[in-house]
Amino acid sequence: MKNAVYFVKESARIFRSNKLSNIFSFFGTVLILFLLALVVGIWSISSQLAVLLKEEAEISAYFEQDIQNVEELLSMIEQIDGVRDVRLVDKEEARSRMETILGEESGILNLFDENPFEAYFEVKIHLEKMDSVFSQISVLNGIDYVRENREVLEQIEGLSKALEVLGYLVIAAVSITTLVIISHMIRQGIYQNREQIKTFMLLGAPDNFINFPYILLGFLLTFGGGIVATVLIDILINQGYINIHSTLPFIPLPPKNQLMLGLSIFLLSVSAALGILGSLFGVYTSKNKN
Repeated sequence: MKNAVYFVKESARIFRSNKLSNIFSFFGTVLILFLLALVVGIWSISSQLAVLLKEEAEISAYFEQDIQNVEELLSMIEQIDGVRDVRLVDKEEARSRMETILGEESGILNLFDENPFEAYFEVKIHLEKMDSVFSQISVLNGIDYVRENREVLEQIEGLSKALEVLGYLVIAAVSITTLVIISHMIRQGIYQNREQIKTFMLLGAPDNFINFPYILLGFLLTFGGGIVATVLIDILINQGYINIHSTLPFIPLPPKNQLMLGLSIFLLSVSAALGILGSLFGVYTSKNKN
């Protein structure tokens, strides 16, 4: 701690000794960490979206419009194992929902002389029992047609798994790339200052005293890159949520502040760890080479 000021000044001098290369390394680290945050953010959103959609999994059961026992039919559906909730959506509500989905294009519905939509049962189900519920509702007297959203849910779940695999691959690629960049930068700094290092060694300076400025420089560059990447990803998330809420307000998204906090902690932790490991690796390989 007594040499803290010296270590900071020495790290700044090492940075200036090869300023252009170090600046490029810094911005390269920022871009790499930003890419990592982007993939992890999309992965997190898609995974939570898949979970939310599974919880909201539902099928639509259309019945013959001239039947009289609608309430009795609703009660029979409620008693089916795997059904969480069921409610009647009348023709007016069905039209209102479509107007919300169409947004500015909803005026096309005014071209119809009569309401073109039919009343139906909205049945919320446990996704794992979809086949059983579907088959039991389909055979009920008065049920004309049952529509399921299985393909959409399966596609979302498949996309979530694909993004999860991609996330792991990107984390591995970013870790390796950052370690290579930082270790190369440290080795280069040690090589350019080899005469000064030899002088320190002849004067009896311990290895920790000699190596620490290089480790500190690698940590500060990588952690600083993590801070810049965090600011950029927070700006992107803010803008993205504004655009999504204005164009697709019905899509369920995780809380924005929770997502930003999680990504910020993740990025700063990863950048700090990679900065220290990359610097130590650079010092270790330079020492073995010498």
